[in-house]
Amino acid sequence: MTFPTFSSHIRRYAKAPTMPHIDNDVKLDFKDVLLRPKRSTLKSRSEVDLTRSFSFRNSKQMYTGIPIIAANMDTVGTFEMAKVLSKHLAASSGTSSSDFEQLEQILEAIPQVKYICLDVANGYSEHFVEFVKDVRKRFPEHTIMAGNVVTGEMVEELILSGADIIKVGIGPGSVCTTRKKTGVGYPQLSAVMECADAAHGLKGHIISDGGCRCPGDVAKAFGAGADFVMLGGMLAGHSESGGELIKRDGKKYKLFYGMSSEMAMKKYAGGVAEYRASEGKTVEVPFKGDVEHTIRDVLGGIRSTCTYVGAAKLKELSRRTTFIRVTQQVNPIFSDMT
Repeated sequence: MTFPTFSSHIRRYAKAPTMPHIDNDVKLDFKDVLLRPKRSTLKSRSEVDLTRSFSFRNSKQMYTGIPIIAANMDTVGTFEMAKVLSKHLAASSGTSSSDFEQLEQILEAIPQVKYICLDVANGYSEHFVEFVKDVRKRFPEHTIMAGNVVTGEMVEELILSGADIIKVGIGPGSVCTTRKKTGVGYPQLSAVMECADAAHGLKGHIISDGGCRCPGDVAKAFGAGADFVMLGGMLAGHSESGGELIKRDGKKYKLFYGMSSEMAMKKYAGGVAEYRASEGKTVEVPFKGDVEHTIRDVLGGIRSTCTYVGAAKLKELSRRTTFIRVTQQVNPIFSDMT
């Protein structure tokens, strides 16, 4: 008696027609949950330590700091913003051959830059995986961030290909229209929880990229297991932000746009190519002044979260987190937040 081989099973199933599949497991966003308070021995928010220390799997480099990152966007990831947020800058790159050459030039010219951000809208392509491998081979001691993805299996693939930190998020950003244009995406809270679980199993790390509208959302991202949280819209509209300052009717605004928007593509690619659509929008954000005030508000909110759940350190927050599902976060009578 002969038995079919594994390869014959693969060939047979590969040829079989497949039907659309529905994943009936509930997936949640930041707005769908609140953190349940727990008994705490902390007497004051000032007792909470927000500093984290990480050792990265592939680069073997160490990081110590408060793990909040400005999004790598024209109007947010500026040098002025970096001076406020951190002493380090990451070099951001796409995946073309010219991008690789430019990355080499930047890192040779500025050797103190030890972080590389490989950023594409769709981190699921084989080309992107191969690019990560090439960058790791060329820069064995640099810490590589790569993304964006939203599922555990792709987090594992990118970490095993040489990335240290995976950017998680497809479509949650305030000026991103990917979900509207493509129908593709994943609720950010569930994405963070699933991707953090996958990354931490391989001693990798993740960045929650997008979807935070208020300090409470940042706390939820950390509670869900994010090692870093990347902010875009919350850091837009400040003195340190890029974008044109507009004065109208006695009020000030600053432009904020997605990096897949028509404005960004006109700036960097001469316009929107015929084969694609813009997946970002441009908005006018009321001018907010110095970003230091916003940063203090965010950090103060996270410290308060930690006191509510009894976490003396940010590192402990995810272990002290229990999410409860809700139908409403706040009383909306005097607010436009739903």
